[in-house]
Amino acid sequence: MQIILIPNARKGSNRLALNATGLCVVFLCVLAGGIGLFYSGYHYAVLHTSELVSSVRQQTTSIWADELSEQQHTLNKMKSRTEQVLEAMAGRLSMLQGHIMRLDALGSRLADMANLDDIQFGADNPPGMGGPMPANETELPNASDLIRSMDSLENTLNDRSEKLSVMETMLLNRHLQEQTLPGGRPIKGGWVSSLFGYRTDPLTGKREFHEGMDFAGKMGTPVMAVAAGIITWAGPRYGYGNLVEISHGKGYVTHYAHNSKILVDVGEKVEKGEVIALMGSTGRSTGPHVHFEVLRYGKHLNPRKYLSLK
Repeated sequence: MQIILIPNARKGSNRLALNATGLCVVFLCVLAGGIGLFYSGYHYAVLHTSELVSSVRQQTTSIWADELSEQQHTLNKMKSRTEQVLEAMAGRLSMLQGHIMRLDALGSRLADMANLDDIQFGADNPPGMGGPMPANETELPNASDLIRSMDSLENTLNDRSEKLSVMETMLLNRHLQEQTLPGGRPIKGGWVSSLFGYRTDPLTGKREFHEGMDFAGKMGTPVMAVAAGIITWAGPRYGYGNLVEISHGKGYVTHYAHNSKILVDVGEKVEKGEVIALMGSTGRSTGPHVHFEVLRYGKHLNPRKYLSLK
């Protein structure tokens, strides 16, 4: 085998003759060089890849560590907030339970005062609760326990609300009835000078029916309304002198006659015990007194049975 070497175009070529042995040597050298280059490239690639993988792994590990740390921090914050919310809810629940017990006690006292035996608040027999102070830290209730407790508390509050509403209505009706039903005397002090029923008329001497009661006293003694109502007459009326008429509702009307001075006007609302006039002797009268009448649906009633109602 001949190998022609041409170093430069202007110079002549050199010829190198190789026999079989030389050719094998050249082939082996080329093969060895190729293997060396391949091994070097492989070693470089493995080393470079290892460094790249290590770098990526370090970066990924750092990112994961930061992410896990952030997630752990977020979970810790959520746990802390949840514990605070549960603690606040438990405290609020305990406070509301205390309010319910106080409402029970108040409702029981009001029921006793108003003689409302048909409304039972259960304050006389509260549920037994207690125990020593726990040695360990108190464990917070879980959310499901709090929800069940709040549902039970809501039902209890609704029950108490309904009962107190019924009691309020009953007390209000009773109060209105007590205020509007004639009861008590129209003056403080004084004395009864004439009763309801047949009597000898002090002016004519004839036997006539007296439709009210007379309360005698000093001139100018305050005259009071025996029940709340609306003034329907305030002025002179034949035989009555200066008359005050009060309508109390449910057909009840009261008359206060022979006043020296009237202190109210027609249409004015008055309360029980309010001064409406001053005692006098106007109209058919023999001296200072109040002629007091109680009517219902236009029929005169004996005022005597209302005098003890206060």
